[in-house]
Amino acid sequence: MSVRRFLPIAVAVLAATLTACNPSAADSSDAKPSAAESANASAGVRPSAAAGAPADGGGLSLAAAIAKLPAAEEVRDGYKRDSFKHWVDEDRDGCSTRNEVLLAEAVEKPEQGARCALTGGEWLSYYDEATVDDARKLDIDHMVPLAEAWDSGASAWDADRRMRYANDLDAERSLVAVTAKTNRSKADKDPSEWMPPAESARCTYLADWTATKLRWQLTADDKERAVLEKFAADCPDTVVKYEVAP
Repeated sequence: MSVRRFLPIAVAVLAATLTACNPSAADSSDAKPSAAESANASAGVRPSAAAGAPADGGGLSLAAAIAKLPAAEEVRDGYKRDSFKHWVDEDRDGCSTRNEVLLAEAVEKPEQGARCALTGGEWLSYYDEATVDDARKLDIDHMVPLAEAWDSGASAWDADRRMRYANDLDAERSLVAVTAKTNRSKADKDPSEWMPPAESARCTYLADWTATKLRWQLTADDKERAVLEKFAADCPDTVVKYEVAP
């Protein structure tokens, strides 16, 4: 299995940014823990360790990270989904990229059978805070959709780099297990056209989107940037960390 991650990262990110996105939540000492917080507690994840959360060792504010995005108009010419070979088994352990993400992000681990067939398990889709107990009801979302990546610079990449992008297990933000319903409503839209239905997920989503674009040195057009900047004003404590992809 990939060494990418062994904790439910998408869940951890959500819990870590709930207070940042909803300052009033910190004032309610009697409030019940959210589904994300309960899942984190059972997994032993401390919010300060989550991607996108304030932590020692640096990071950018969301506004500063957005400012680093290179500007360019988007160009869809020539895009084909199969230009990005995805769900490969890069380490040849029998598990495709899809199943690697499902195993990594499970709140309760599924049983792994022959050819990495998964049964049981439980996941939290942070886009809509839905708990899912059937892997078949989950999609693996490319944080920045393949078509959007193509529009924003991937059209100039070779096939190998596009494959590495589509199967990026080395960054927690690049791929995320979410309900099929939310993934398909998002489709190839950017944040100017689609945001997660759960308001508590939005600061996390903006950080994840921005980090993925910075990691892969993808551009943002004016409309996208304007919306990112607008929503970032509501996420002053959200921190973005990323490593540029080789």
